[in-house]
Amino acid sequence: MGRSGEPPQAVGRSGERVGSAAARKPAPATAGEPVTPGAPPAQDVKGAQDVKDAQGAQDVKGAQDVKGAQGAWAVPGVHAGSATAASPGETGHESKAAVARQICLRMLTAEPRTRAELAAALRRRGVPEDTAEAVLGRFSDVKLIDDAAFAAAWVETRHHGRGLAGRALAAELRRRGVPQEDIKTAVSGLDPRQEIATARSLVELRLASTRGQPLTARIRRLTGLLARKGYSPATAYRVVREALEQEGLDPAAAGIDLDDPPDAESDGQSAAW
Repeated sequence: MGRSGEPPQAVGRSGERVGSAAARKPAPATAGEPVTPGAPPAQDVKGAQDVKDAQGAQDVKGAQDVKGAQGAWAVPGVHAGSATAASPGETGHESKAAVARQICLRMLTAEPRTRAELAAALRRRGVPEDTAEAVLGRFSDVKLIDDAAFAAAWVETRHHGRGLAGRALAAELRRRGVPQEDIKTAVSGLDPRQEIATARSLVELRLASTRGQPLTARIRRLTGLLARKGYSPATAYRVVREALEQEGLDPAAAGIDLDDPPDAESDGQSAAW
């Protein structure tokens, strides 16, 4: 037994008792580094800080990437809504031309546009007329603007997609500023026989929903449908009469003359073109 009744302790070569309470105490903190009870080892703290720093760096980089993507379309030195601010080393004319090109590219990326639509957008943004004409002329030269091709594609897709006739298609193209010559060329490429076939399909789809209604009401609804799609009265009366006759109905017997429409234009033709 040791002094004061303590059990004997093992003694190392240096004379320090192994396993003593003093030996189990943690090493004293370095000067200037207070020890917080329950604090993790310094290596763990450093590792956590490294991870945090790495995550922060990724967050900053991600934010920069997003900002860069959002500004990919931006024109240096030009604020939103301004077509006159210039960046260092860039003349006023070059800055305005850059803004004009950027506006046109954004609009054309969204969907095809006519030259008139792009010109109107440039005027709204305050781009000078001469600068706008120069940019639009260059875009036309490289076929980024082609009103003739636009009109041809418009007629093709809108006729087959919505069943519009030549007159309605011509009116839509005029509203978009397509030159009259390009409208005439595009609409004249629509086969009159195809127009009649499309009109018949439209009437067949609506015919069943009119059954049970008075004959005059059915005729009014069906011819009105074709009129809204741009078909001439002559075409509308002819197609509706044929559809009713296939059901065994005779409009003439009911006192309704579908052989003499109010506007007796020839089928598939329109003076409005």
